[in-house]
Amino acid sequence: MDRLLILMRHAKAVDRLEAEDDFQRGLTGRGREDSEAAGKLLGEQGLEVDLALVSPAWRTRQTFDLIAPFLGSPPVEDPMALYHASDTMIERAVKTAFDQVSRILVVGHNPGIGALAHMLAAKAGASGQLPGGYPTAAAAAFSLSGEGLDEPKLVALFNPKG
Repeated sequence: MDRLLILMRHAKAVDRLEAEDDFQRGLTGRGREDSEAAGKLLGEQGLEVDLALVSPAWRTRQTFDLIAPFLGSPPVEDPMALYHASDTMIERAVKTAFDQVSRILVVGHNPGIGALAHMLAAKAGASGQLPGGYPTAAAAAFSLSGEGLDEPKLVALFNPKG
């Protein structure tokens, strides 16, 4: 069975000046709407996950809470290491999680989450399908048939700008 990896950037959050600090920034109305739309699209594709790796920031947790029901309401791990993690750090966390489960969702921040999504899309020959810059609420689902994150195939995409 192929493994599944969904990479999602948190949805639109309030401006930094409207929150106590960056960590506590919550979603805007549009962010909540985009999260639900992403979850619905992924759920309609029949995608469910066994585990969610979610940055502990408030905006990523809110994004996850809105999409989780569409993806089978998976258990969540929210290590501080995912807060503004680089693509390399996210990749390492995913590879470790794949030792335990075969279907993973990651909800994180740019530039790390977008960089990893674009790297996998390039390996899959699907670079032109991903939105540039990986906007808030963007989500890309990849089927992985090789070792690690090799041999990805883009199986679903939510582009809030598209």
